[in-house]
This record gives sequence, C-alpha cells and structure tokens, in this order.
Amino acid sequence: MTQSNRPPVPPPPGVPRVPPMPPPPGRPPAPPASMTTGTAAAGTTQRQSSQTMTMPAAPPPVAPPPAAPPAATSQAQQTRPPAAAAPATPKFSASGGAQPTLRAMVGVANEKGCSDIHLGVNEAPRFRSRGDIVPTEWPVTDLDTFMGWLQEVLTDEEIRQFQEHLDFDGAADLGFVRIRINIFDSLAGPAMVLRLIGSQILTMEQLKLPPVFKDLCHYHKGLLLVTGPTGSGKSTTMAAMMDYINKNMAKHIITIEDPVEFVHVSQKCLIKHREVGRHTLEFKNALKAALREDPDMMLVGEIRDQETINIALKAASTGHLVAGTLHTNSAIKTIERIMGMFPPAEQPAMRVSLAESLVAIIAQGLCKTTDGKRAAYHDIMVATDAIREYIIKGEMEEINQVMLKSEFDGMITMNKALLNLYQEGRITEEIALEMSPTPNEMAQFLRGRI
Repeated sequence: MTQSNRPPVPPPPGVPRVPPMPPPPGRPPAPPASMTTGTAAAGTTQRQSSQTMTMPAAPPPVAPPPAAPPAATSQAQQTRPPAAAAPATPKFSASGGAQPTLRAMVGVANEKGCSDIHLGVNEAPRFRSRGDIVPTEWPVTDLDTFMGWLQEVLTDEEIRQFQEHLDFDGAADLGFVRIRINIFDSLAGPAMVLRLIGSQILTMEQLKLPPVFKDLCHYHKGLLLVTGPTGSGKSTTMAAMMDYINKNMAKHIITIEDPVEFVHVSQKCLIKHREVGRHTLEFKNALKAALREDPDMMLVGEIRDQETINIALKAASTGHLVAGTLHTNSAIKTIERIMGMFPPAEQPAMRVSLAESLVAIIAQGLCKTTDGKRAAYHDIMVATDAIREYIIKGEMEEINQVMLKSEFDGMITMNKALLNLYQEGRITEEIALEMSPTPNEMAQFLRGRI
C-alpha cells in the first residue's frame, strides 16, 4: 500500500469533522478521506479505510447506502450550482461539462408545446409555456456554450453581424420546427430568444376561428389587418387564412416579412416569400416593387410607418388584397394608430382613403383555458357602409356600438368573445376579467346587465 502525501481536503461547511482513528500497532496509517471513493459513510471502520486504494474523487459504480450522510457527496456534486425548479425536463450534469445542443433544447420545447426559449450567458435556459416563463434544470450557460449554440443555426457572417451591431434578427429551419431568432447583448452577456414556429400550418378549423374569417379571404381587393400584442398568435391566424386561400383559390401571393415565419408551399396559389434584410432592404421597397410583380395578394409582415401604410393603401385601392399586421389591442385603436402616423392636416384625407380601402380589422388575444391550453378571442370589425361613415367622421364610440349589434355581419367585440368562452366553460370568470380591455363592461356582461 502506498500512502499519498496529498493534504486532506477539508469537509464542506456545516459538515462535522470526523477525527481519524489511530492505526493499530504494526500497521501503516490509513489514507485520508479525500483518497477514498468519496462515498464511504462517516462511520466507516478503520479496517475498511486502510484497504481502500487511492482513487480519483468521483462516484463509484456501486450506489451508496441510503443512510450515507451529506459528507459523503463527491467534490463535483458539492460544486454543482443548484438547479431551479421546473417541469419535467432532461437533466444535464454540469459537473461533467455536458450541455444540451440547441437542437435538443428546441426539441424538448416543441414537445412540451412551449412558444419561446430564452437563453443567455450567466443564466439558465428558460421556456415560455402558456404565457408564463418556466425555469429548466439545465445548468447556467457560459460564453463558449452560447457561441456554440449560435454556430448551430447561424453562418459565420451572421455571427459577425451580431458582434458588430450587437443585435440580430433571423430565422432557421430545423426540419421538425422553424425558429425565429433574436440575439442581443445585455449586462449579463449575450442573450437570445427563439420563437418556435410549427412546421405544420394549422387550419382555421383546428384554431376554431369564427366563420367570418373564410368570408374575408374571398375579397379580391382592399386592406385586411390582423392586430394584437406580441405573442397573441397574429402570425398563426394569418398563416391559417393564407393556407385556406392557397388550397381554394388560384392567386399570386407575395409575402414580405422580417423574418419569414410560416413557409407556404404553392398549391393552387403561386406564393413567393421575401425576407427583409436578405431579399430586400426595407418593407417599403419590397411593397413598392410588388405592385409591378402582378400580385393578387400581398402580405406585409408588419406595417411600421407612414410610408408603408401609404403604399399599402395605394395597392389596396388599385385592385390588390393587402394583408398586414400591427401591434394594437383593438379594432378602434388600430384606426387611431394609423391616423396617428400622419400630421393632423393630413388625417381627414387619410380617413377617407382608409374607409374606402378597408376590408376588416381583426384584433386578437390569447387567454388560458380550463383544459390547460390557450384560446384566441377577437375584436372583429368588418367595413360595412355604417362603419366607413363613422371612420370618416372619426366617431370611434359609434363604431363600438355598431360592432356590438352586428353579429350577423361577423362582427364581435373582445368582451363579447370572452363572454362566449366563459359561457362555454372554456375560461374562468377571473380570466375573462383579467384579459378584458374594459373590465367594468366585462363585469356587467358577466352579471347579465348588458
């Protein structure tokens, strides 16, 4: 037996020090506890310690006794950072240096129905599930791991762009799912958010969208707007409507997005996807060029400024169906947002132009349901003659009253849509009040006073 000269490793804080037993006469002293397998109990006899060979501090293949005290844990286990509580997710050992690949994490998030993945240096990965940020049991991310994830989905040129500009937007197709990527720098270090976009486009029936959505798809010209806050399912709803058109009509569709999210394969329609930054420099450039590309329908990923809405209205008035999105919470606020893009002197003329071109405005939100899923609720305003007149006059409150009384035209307000979900038993009263844009009116609906 060879005795090691390495000094004994002190026990972790809070663990009582067990003094070594003196060796019997004529027998060499036993090696220190740090030279044992690391799993022997504090009460192991002197005879067992003296027969243990010098081994690295790693767990032995044999499981430790159930009654082993905390002092018996290995050094690697003692230094492992505590993991946050999370739903059932794979565990990766930080002590062995094992880290999940980006593809593996996206696969887990996709299986669990999560919408986003949040990754960042010096932070543990987190998912967004049913609208809530959920921690995982994966270890804290270091810079080398983060850069390795970038190399899985970005080219060297795209990584260089991020390092130069400290911001990056893009998308990648992993086969089983498509992801939208946003990378940014922060105080803790580089970080990114991945939005999962299903490879399969859901139909209107699967999304349980109102029948009026199909009617709106049959318009040959005009402006169709789908609005809502980030994460409200605007892109999913728009993709379902485009899928319906693609299967049932013979049209030429050009999409202009930043980045391209849902990829449609041409069926009855001929569909061309253009990505801002890759296939065109700006939305307005691509939209202006699309007027000369013989389209029947144009999809604008986001209407951001005065020039874009001007071109969209021009295209809608010259015989094209233009669909676009804005980040507004209701149909009336969408009209106000568009008018707010123009100086007061130009707003009367723009009200006339919008009233003449508008087909419908669909504002959408998502709420948690009683069955553990999420459901969409809508604010739907169809441009009837009465609606157009009120838009020109700027009488927004009158528009809301028309929407309440025009269900036969497919119109509905968000409060009425939430009430319908409540009466079907799909959401609770608390959720209805929480998600309502006007909780006081919602409370009156729930009490049957309206």
